[in-house]
Amino acid sequence: MKNFVITLSLLTVFSCTSNDIKIEEISFLYDNSNAQPSLVSNNGSVSLTWISSDDDMNANLNFRQFKDENWTNTQTLAIGSDWFINWADFPTHAISSDQVLTSYLKKSASGTYTYDIFLSLHKLSGEKIKEDFILNTDGFKAEHGFVSIVAKDNEGFLISWLDGRNTVEKDINGNHKPMTIRFAEITNAGDIINEVELDSSVCDCCQTSITYTDKGPVVVYRDRSEEEVRDIYVTRNINDEWETPIPVHNDGWVIYGCPVNGPKVVSNSNILAVSWFTVSDGKPAVNLSFSESNGSSFDDPIKINDLSAIGRVDAAFLNEKEVIVSYMEGDDIGTYLRIKKVSIDGKVSEPITVSKIDSGRGTGVPQLEILDDEIFIVWTVFDDENNQLKTVKLNSNDV
Repeated sequence: MKNFVITLSLLTVFSCTSNDIKIEEISFLYDNSNAQPSLVSNNGSVSLTWISSDDDMNANLNFRQFKDENWTNTQTLAIGSDWFINWADFPTHAISSDQVLTSYLKKSASGTYTYDIFLSLHKLSGEKIKEDFILNTDGFKAEHGFVSIVAKDNEGFLISWLDGRNTVEKDINGNHKPMTIRFAEITNAGDIINEVELDSSVCDCCQTSITYTDKGPVVVYRDRSEEEVRDIYVTRNINDEWETPIPVHNDGWVIYGCPVNGPKVVSNSNILAVSWFTVSDGKPAVNLSFSESNGSSFDDPIKINDLSAIGRVDAAFLNEKEVIVSYMEGDDIGTYLRIKKVSIDGKVSEPITVSKIDSGRGTGVPQLEILDDEIFIVWTVFDDENNQLKTVKLNSNDV
């Protein structure tokens, strides 16, 4: 792989509110293609992983932190030439104490969607703890991906993923069995423990989302009923027992295929916020719902979009009662990456347009995190015949 060159620049853009919003852009300029970002805020820093690849599909999984207003040096945590690289099913990571756990996907056979989930565990200093170990140990040549990882305080990691081990079999009608969602814990030594299936029928290719509350882990995902209703569901682990999944809201969206548009769950103590894309009464929408009961029930959805919703949501708590949500929407003029502030009492701010954005798959799933008073957003753009990352930050007091 070629060496990287990184430059910083400042850019002022204008929001669609009455105030001018100063947005600081951190440009990533590389010789190779760079995409599939994952952004995490933890313990006083924002961390970023992404894949860089060349024309021969040699790939690096890279890691950096933004600390004290500067990016740390890039660390390469994994290298491969047999990876499954996809705009929607991208590597994720989390930081627990002085460790970082990263995921990435490797082809297991010649089929388009036959791949496995691999993990690497390092110290933040770069020291290797356990490298290149497989998460799904079922041995089936099937799809395994759409990973979500969160730190379990400083005691390792919690991980959820879509698992296609059952899809290689057919039911009595000759149809392939549905995708499942599974959960496991990863210890500080890299051991996989407490693996369990959470739901035996879920949407095939929507991102999963996981958070860790005072009472335990919560997983949110797009379900799939026998009638092809694909609404957002939540399941909680209470007292070491996983509860039966319930809908965040009964949207009743019937769709005979995967919309490739997963939810996002975030938590502050035992308050949850879930943002998601849906289609209700034929109208695309981005919704957000709060739960003040650790996910046992949710308030009525708050509509976020003003234009035609595209989704690809992310969210982060600004404080105990307010969330920043990012989303994509468009009209006849173009497509926009926007953010709004949403309060638990139902108040919604005017949108801020972060950028005009391509509506295609090449944009990926924009990532959002908050560190202190700064909001960080990163997404993929096509620049000079390569995919590149665009990262911006703005002051949350301006939202």
